[in-house]
Amino acid sequence: MAGPVTGTLTAASVARRIGVLFVSLGEGIDATTPAGKLQIHILGAIAEFERPRIAERVKAGLQCGRTQGKRLGRPRKARVTVVMREAARIWGVSKSTAARWINAGNAAHAVSAIVR
Repeated sequence: MAGPVTGTLTAASVARRIGVLFVSLGEGIDATTPAGKLQIHILGAIAEFERPRIAERVKAGLQCGRTQGKRLGRPRKARVTVVMREAARIWGVSKSTAARWINAGNAAHAVSAIVR
């Protein structure tokens, strides 16, 4: 169960009403007891506190990267569809096979000859 404390407690109370009891054997939390309910409250409060702190650290790291001139985000997709079509034609294979070979690095020397 994750999310804000109120959401977690609501989910636990709804589950309890329909006869589902939450017991975490790995963590030793038995939500059917007062001590178990307290543990769920405490863990939920810590998670709710930590979530925005993680976001702050990520934003600070991104800003630091930007100031250092780093490229951020997902790498751009290579524009080699023409090369793949040409490679597939030359090798006598499908475009998907040529793409697989090119992406695996098995055909780097042949691709460089095609690109020139």
